[in-house]
Amino acid sequence: MIFEFTINQHGDHAIIHLSGNLIDKGQAVTLLEQCDALIMSGCIKWAIDLQKLEYMNSSGLNTLIQLLTRSRVGGGEAVLYHLNKKMNELILITKLHTLFKLASDEKEAMQMLGI
Repeated sequence: MIFEFTINQHGDHAIIHLSGNLIDKGQAVTLLEQCDALIMSGCIKWAIDLQKLEYMNSSGLNTLIQLLTRSRVGGGEAVLYHLNKKMNELILITKLHTLFKLASDEKEAMQMLGI
């Protein structure tokens, strides 16, 4: 399945929906560019929805880390939510749960972002 994303911006925060398989760093170039544009517009708090992300390898993890880093460097935060069982296990095995804020749903993610 191809990797796709949508970004819904709401002032200083955005909801980023990821879907498909994220297995090549080249797949995320446009996503990262659009997130850089979000920062430039003052949108620095991101809720990242992983519900439809079916598979991710180390390149996918790197993309998530880059998103988190960009938001934090910009003065904001990123929260992952709707992790399926595979994504949750991957985040735990790699110990990235100590780096990322994790939420069960969009409402909780927004609360964690102070929205």
